[in-house]
Amino acid sequence: MNQVLVVEDESAIAELMSINLRHAGYEVVVAATADEALNQVERMLPDLVVLDWMLPGQSGLQLAKHWRSQPRTRELPIIMLTARAEESDKISGLDAGADDYLTKPFSPHELMARIRAVLRRKAPEALDPAVEVGPLKLDPGTRRVSRDAQEVRLGPTEFRLLHFFMTHPERVHSRSQLLDGVWGDHVFIEERTVDVHVKRLREALGPVQCSNMIETLRGVGYRLTRQTPP
Repeated sequence: MNQVLVVEDESAIAELMSINLRHAGYEVVVAATADEALNQVERMLPDLVVLDWMLPGQSGLQLAKHWRSQPRTRELPIIMLTARAEESDKISGLDAGADDYLTKPFSPHELMARIRAVLRRKAPEALDPAVEVGPLKLDPGTRRVSRDAQEVRLGPTEFRLLHFFMTHPERVHSRSQLLDGVWGDHVFIEERTVDVHVKRLREALGPVQCSNMIETLRGVGYRLTRQTPP
């Protein structure tokens, strides 16, 4: 499930977008100010940001420039949302680093189409083939994980973590290696963050009896095994 951060100070518009995004299967987080958006991205990198140009304090334009200047958020997909319809404004938004630009008023269908298009362009792993390890199957294209016909519900970070494990089965990974491989250049994120998400991943795999496929090697790190214990 892709996570979308909606940065919009008009509560009615934010709520409308949230409803449509959730209905389309996205996980949604809402921020009403630039500071809230910065804090949210610092806690968890979303899959895409819908960013309003006019915000209290720092503008969406400045926020986009800031994210593009940082190694960790340089590739963060951004759709700029604004009432500014002049061509010069559109150019300014794109020059600031936005991947797409949508003017108000807009239809929910157009917003969803723009989001899908940007995610396709910015998420090459979605083109990766499905991978199977033991009884688990993961399909990056559909963002689905299953055992037989039973689907596993995962958050975006747990999905990326499992994808990394499944494309490197039986190998032991330290916490720092997992941070590099799954989170990227998260220089300020503590290694215990990995433990939290491994715990969540195991909990999600519990209903399909696959949680024990993820082994802890004390003092070393984690490994995904091909077989579930009897």
